[in-house]
Amino acid sequence: MKSNLLFILFFTTITISTPAQTEQFEPIKIGIVGLVHTHVHWILGRDKIGDIEIVGIAEPNRELAQRYAEQHGYSMDIVFSSTEEMLEKTKPDAVTDFSTIRNHLNTVQLCAPKGVHVMVEKPLAVSLEHALKMEELAKKHDIYLLTNYETTWYGSNHEAKKIIEAEKDFGEIRKIVVHDGHPGPIEIGCNEEFLEWLTDPYFNGAGALTDFGCYGANLTTWLMNGEKPLTVTAITQQIKPDLYPKVDDEATIILTYPKAQSIIQASWNWNYNRKDLEVYCKNGYVHCLNGSDMEIMRSEKTGSMAHKADKLNYPYNDPFAYLVGILYGAIKIKDPDLTALENNMTVMKILEAAKVSAKEMRTVRLEEIADQ
Repeated sequence: MKSNLLFILFFTTITISTPAQTEQFEPIKIGIVGLVHTHVHWILGRDKIGDIEIVGIAEPNRELAQRYAEQHGYSMDIVFSSTEEMLEKTKPDAVTDFSTIRNHLNTVQLCAPKGVHVMVEKPLAVSLEHALKMEELAKKHDIYLLTNYETTWYGSNHEAKKIIEAEKDFGEIRKIVVHDGHPGPIEIGCNEEFLEWLTDPYFNGAGALTDFGCYGANLTTWLMNGEKPLTVTAITQQIKPDLYPKVDDEATIILTYPKAQSIIQASWNWNYNRKDLEVYCKNGYVHCLNGSDMEIMRSEKTGSMAHKADKLNYPYNDPFAYLVGILYGAIKIKDPDLTALENNMTVMKILEAAKVSAKEMRTVRLEEIADQ
């Protein structure tokens, strides 16, 4: 997109932070599509380190835009009522989508023909049908289509993969267990604008199955180096139909591989907020308790030990730095990568198979779902 020299200058700026170097760096122009996903506070409240410039926000709800403007200090002059107007008036290099999951396809339909790169919040799409259309548009117009997960930026997850691959004594992965969720979006105080679509399957695709099942599918696909599961079995429940009458609030997904299994536990019924990962190999295990705390057992004889993972370095430490790195050519994205389109197409096939499995109460072979 832009010369690697500029990125090198910017990286030097982050390290040394002198005014002269800052002036030489041209930040990536970012447009924001939607404010109804509260993960948007991630970019609105991000420290101003000079690598991105928010040039426009597309949000028809002026009251919501004004509320966030007062909280984060942006000008209402950059708020537009539609994505089309925002793209036309501000000419962003890339957009980050914080609208409903169903709107992701519309964003790609508008951005891809203009050569505007897109990063959406997890999961990639509301359905496999939408995902396939988005994939086709991204490839046709040669844009990056990335998916952002909070767990992508956990140092512990990257440390786990590094340790298992570097230390051959661990052997092959045999079982992955991923726990994601919280007590429920209403219970933790999500705002009205977020709840309105998050608890509606038309806009979200499902409930907890979509909201948190995608994390486990994404991490498992990455840990398995892009390998697709053979089968998907899912059970969903409505434990709190009085609060969530339209969607599941409890989901368990089991993925099978020739020599491994992954169990994904996605829930709006945990009694605390959690995003943790367990990887069991032929010998030993690695547990990621949160973004930094880990527990490692190399053998039962030696026992387990606590470990603290380092924070990831720029530009691998947050989605927007990562986007900058990709657009400047400093990062070469690979298919199994957590944000990559190929990984997230597999995620969408897993979620689609999980919905079929839960509805029909049977195990689904992934090949039944592929590219339907």
